[in-house]
Amino acid sequence: MPRDVLTAGEARRIALAAQGFGGSRDGPVTRRQLTRLVDQLGVIQIDSVNVVSRTHYLPAFSRLGAYPREMLEDIAWGAKRPLFEYWAHEASLLPLASQPLFRWRMNDALEGVGAWKGIARFLRERRDFVDRALDEIGARGAMSASELEIGTKGAGGWWGWSEGKRAVEGLFWTGELTTATRRGTFERVYDLPHRVLPKAIVETPTPPRSEAQRQILMIAARAMGVATLRDLRDYFRMGVEDTRARVGELVEAGALLPVTVQGWREPAFLDPTVRRPRRIEATALLSPFDNLIWFRERTERMFGVRIRLEIYTPAEKRTHGYYVLPFLEGDAITARVDLKADRKLSVLIVQASHAEPWANADTPGRLAAELKLMAGWLGLASVRVEPKGDLAGALANAL
Repeated sequence: MPRDVLTAGEARRIALAAQGFGGSRDGPVTRRQLTRLVDQLGVIQIDSVNVVSRTHYLPAFSRLGAYPREMLEDIAWGAKRPLFEYWAHEASLLPLASQPLFRWRMNDALEGVGAWKGIARFLRERRDFVDRALDEIGARGAMSASELEIGTKGAGGWWGWSEGKRAVEGLFWTGELTTATRRGTFERVYDLPHRVLPKAIVETPTPPRSEAQRQILMIAARAMGVATLRDLRDYFRMGVEDTRARVGELVEAGALLPVTVQGWREPAFLDPTVRRPRRIEATALLSPFDNLIWFRERTERMFGVRIRLEIYTPAEKRTHGYYVLPFLEGDAITARVDLKADRKLSVLIVQASHAEPWANADTPGRLAAELKLMAGWLGLASVRVEPKGDLAGALANAL
C-alpha cells in the first residue's frame, strides 16, 4: 500500500492546527478552554526565566489570547487542579490523567536506568537521610527544600543544590513526592502524592511500561499532527529503542500512518484523526520553549528558520538577542523580537527586531498589534522599539 504524500505546506498546517493555532482569540478565555488546550498539547514546559514572562504562561497566550495568568496558576496548583508537575519534556505541567503513564519513568529514576543513575545512587547511598526528609514532610506537611531542617546547605552536587534539595528532587523524580504548589520566586513546595493528587488518580492501576509508552507517544502524535521518529521521541524525551519499538507497534495497529513529507529527509507518521486545514490564520509571539518550536531540528525543517537560545551566549556574540520570541504569521515564522518587560517603567521593550527574508509588507503592522496585545496582557502601559535589527524602523513606525 503506497504511503500518503504530503507537501511541506500541508504538513506545516496540519502541525499548526494540531498545536491549537488558527482558532479565535477574541472574547474572555474560560477555565475549561485553558484546560482543554493543555489536554490538546499534552504538556507545557516550565522554566524560571522571567525576562518577559515565565514560559508556561506563554503558550496559552499565543493560542487563546489575553487570558488571566492566575487562571493557569489555579489549574496547575489550585485546590481542584486538573494538572500536575513532572519531568516530561523538561520540568513540565501535564494533565492529571497522564500521571499513571509516567510511573515507568518514576521507576526508572528509582532504579537508576539511563540518565537517572546519579539520582538513584544518591537515593540509595543516602537512604537514611532521604527517609528523614520524607518523614519530615509527612509529619509537618507540604514544604520547600529550604524549609527542611536537615542536611547541609548548598553543598555542591547537582547545580550546587543542598542535600535537602537533592533529596526532595530525587523523591520528586521517583514519584514519592509531588508538587503541592509554587511560592515566592517560583520555589517548588513538595508533599506526599496522596495528599495532593485526587484519590482516583492515586488508585488508578499502573499500566504496563509498553502500553504507557504507546499512550504517551499517541499524545505526542496528536499534539504534533505529523512527526518523524525523532520528533515523537523528543516530545516526551523518550529513549531511542523504546520509541522505535512503540511506534512500530502503533503503525502495525493502524494508530499511526506512515507518510512521506516532501522535503523531509526522514519518514514521518500521521495521526489519522488530524485536521488538514487549507489555511491557517494566526498571529502569535512564541516562547522559545513553546511546544511548536522547542525541538530546533523540527522547527528548521518545518519553517526554514534556525532558532537558538542565546541566553548563555556572550552579548557581543548574539545574533538575534537575549530572549527572542519568533513571530508566527499565518503558517510562517516571519520575524523575531528580543523582548524585555521593564516592570518598573511599565514598558515592553523590543531590544532588537529582525525580519525573515519572506516577511511581507503587513508583517510590521501585525507584529505591532501582537506586541501591544502582549504588553496589555502583562500589565504594561506601552511598547518601545530600540533601533537594533533590520525590522526596527518599520516596526517603530507601525507602533
